[in-house]
Amino acid sequence: METTVKPKKLARTSARATGGSLSSNGSGGARTVASRPTLNAFQLQAVSFFVHAFAALSLPRSIGEIYGLLFSTEEPLSLDDIIARLRISKGSASEGLRWLRSLGAVNPVYLPGVRKEHFTAETSLRKLATGYLRDRINPHLENGPERLHHLQDSIVEGAPESSFQKSRSNQVAGWYKFMGKVLPVVKALAGKF
Repeated sequence: METTVKPKKLARTSARATGGSLSSNGSGGARTVASRPTLNAFQLQAVSFFVHAFAALSLPRSIGEIYGLLFSTEEPLSLDDIIARLRISKGSASEGLRWLRSLGAVNPVYLPGVRKEHFTAETSLRKLATGYLRDRINPHLENGPERLHHLQDSIVEGAPESSFQKSRSNQVAGWYKFMGKVLPVVKALAGKF
């Protein structure tokens, strides 16, 4: 879903005022080139928060950094803005944005008169959870019965370890059954936010 935003003065004034990279430029901190903005305290904490949250889901650090920056920045940001503020490679930023878009975690924003595509963070937990479940969990569950069948077929009847292997196979079958019951509840709960 693309939204239109009336362009505010996209701050091109002070690099320090616009937010930016992960380094600090306060006294005693790391030196920052004047044309490279730094992140304010809120942005730093948001980036850190989402890096850790996304790591818990086994997602790359750059995805958490990009989402955290967009989440904590009021104005829409372009790919170039993200690269400059986070000081990440164009490849990481581009791949991270592509992944976040497929998940529904970022929204493209149309700015009249501006050619570059800009983005904002999606903040609806329902949309984020639905996207994550659709892209990361469902593909594994859809292939689960076939994989479970292969696992069960690999057990050699009468072999000394067959009893142990059957118990483990049954345990995996129980996990799939449990996930089949839990996922609809998770989706329903996420829809309330």
